[in-house]
Amino acid sequence: MISNDLAERILAAVDAQFDDQLAATAELVASPSLRAGEEPAQDLIEARLRNLGVDIDRWTIASPELAAHPGYGPSTVDYSQMTNVVGTFEPTQNLGKSLILNGHIDVVPQGPESQWSRSPWDAEVRDGWMYGRGAGDMKAGLIANLFAFDAIRRAGLDLTGRVHLQSVVEEECTGNGSLAALLRGYTADAVIISEPEEDALVRANVGVLWFTVRVSGNPTHPREMASGFNAIDAAYEVMTALRVLEADWNADQANHRYFEDLDHPINFNFGGIEGGDWPSSVPAWCELRVRVATYPGTPAESAWNEIVHCVENAAANSAFAVELTRDGFYAEGYVLESGSEAETLLEATHERVFSRELTSFTTPGYLDGRVFVNYGDMPTLVYGPVSESIHGFDERVSVESVRKCTKSMALFIASWCGVVEAQ
Repeated sequence: MISNDLAERILAAVDAQFDDQLAATAELVASPSLRAGEEPAQDLIEARLRNLGVDIDRWTIASPELAAHPGYGPSTVDYSQMTNVVGTFEPTQNLGKSLILNGHIDVVPQGPESQWSRSPWDAEVRDGWMYGRGAGDMKAGLIANLFAFDAIRRAGLDLTGRVHLQSVVEEECTGNGSLAALLRGYTADAVIISEPEEDALVRANVGVLWFTVRVSGNPTHPREMASGFNAIDAAYEVMTALRVLEADWNADQANHRYFEDLDHPINFNFGGIEGGDWPSSVPAWCELRVRVATYPGTPAESAWNEIVHCVENAAANSAFAVELTRDGFYAEGYVLESGSEAETLLEATHERVFSRELTSFTTPGYLDGRVFVNYGDMPTLVYGPVSESIHGFDERVSVESVRKCTKSMALFIASWCGVVEAQ
């Protein structure tokens, strides 16, 4: 790690710019970067990267190579108008290690705005928290990447290692944005993804599959309901069968490292249901939208085959027709093996800033870390600030936690990449 004197200069630089950092975060929250609507927010990121003086690469993520990759999740939107933005710093003296600072620009839908205490796009700071959709997940972390990088220059230092500052799309639906960046050729000696992770490091996380089950049959009038087919009722039979599979997978948790002590690590979520055409017709169709978690080390294809078998058996037992369609995540989980040089350094920078040891945990949520670990063989540190109600109403992120995580990351960047006095 760098000397105390240099560290103090960098920490002071973070503090000096922190009001601007919060303003930049608020500006980004105010740009509603919902799926397929991220471009105005990416414009803001590109402008900030240009102000940092880095080389800009902005490209649409659609490509045959991406669609053919085993980690690709089938998409339901047009990628020809969706872009990633990467800013690259190339040092004058290339003496240190390289680094990727990654974050996603996309956010989940806000839901009924009447359920928010104020507009989800108004990044109010109240009682030590910044509110707004995406404030926690993960615009505070995305902006922190840029300000942690800039703090080194403002401290009068030049980095001696290459840095890629990435703003990617599609993290919330497929993970294809980070995968597209990897296929673009962006690799490094380590990766930091500044997701909201409670001032801690993610040790492992699940894989995720998204799919739709369509149940169909022949409609009848309600007066002949006994002889008809109710697709909504049949859909509940599919749900019951999937709940049995979910229980079976959870019963196997003792055989999966880092998941042994979690409470219900494998979750099957029925995220949407739609069916029928008319109140006085027995419904002939019903669709279920499903999100399924899998253990690291479980091939996506293997999990998918079990799901298909489960649903088709339920249909055969009750004589109705089903069709399964993959329409999002087809992602395998990952484990960050302990003891890497990058993790050891993060432990040191975290302890310097927080005055306590860095802890790690296992999460049942999806993270883009799987792209860099599984397909790029890069140590990937998913690490970021304390948040509450991400994906819910009144999402918020702790302002002081953002400040400290920015400081820890700035010290990491300087120590990992190396610094010299600016000329």
